[in-house]
Amino acid sequence: MDDKHMQIGEVAARTELSLRTIRHYEETGLVIPSARSQGGFRLYTETDVARLMVIRRMKPLGFSLEQMRDLLDATDRLDGDDHLDADEREVLLGRVREYEQAATEQVDKLRVQLVRAEDFAATLRTRLGQNTSVALS
Repeated sequence: MDDKHMQIGEVAARTELSLRTIRHYEETGLVIPSARSQGGFRLYTETDVARLMVIRRMKPLGFSLEQMRDLLDATDRLDGDDHLDADEREVLLGRVREYEQAATEQVDKLRVQLVRAEDFAATLRTRLGQNTSVALS
């Protein structure tokens, strides 16, 4: 990826995360700025942005910070230059598969909730339509 460094404001705009949230993820060790400017400002790379996007996508699915950390650790190790033997690689891939399955289950649950919410909104629209036509008579 590109070695271009970005300040936290640009990263916040690109990820649609607040500065406070990005700093919180730094404090919890989920993402560490790749560098600091001479003035001490946090500097991030595309890799850091990609990591924040993984976190951002996991959050609404209900994953905990520890689960985020575990998945990021597994993907970091899989993507790293470390020489993993076949057993280590399979264990890491198994962890990633578990998160994929959990994410799919959460998405299915959210779809059910969305259908229910849409039904509720339709019920309210119908009710308002009935009351409006009565009021106009």
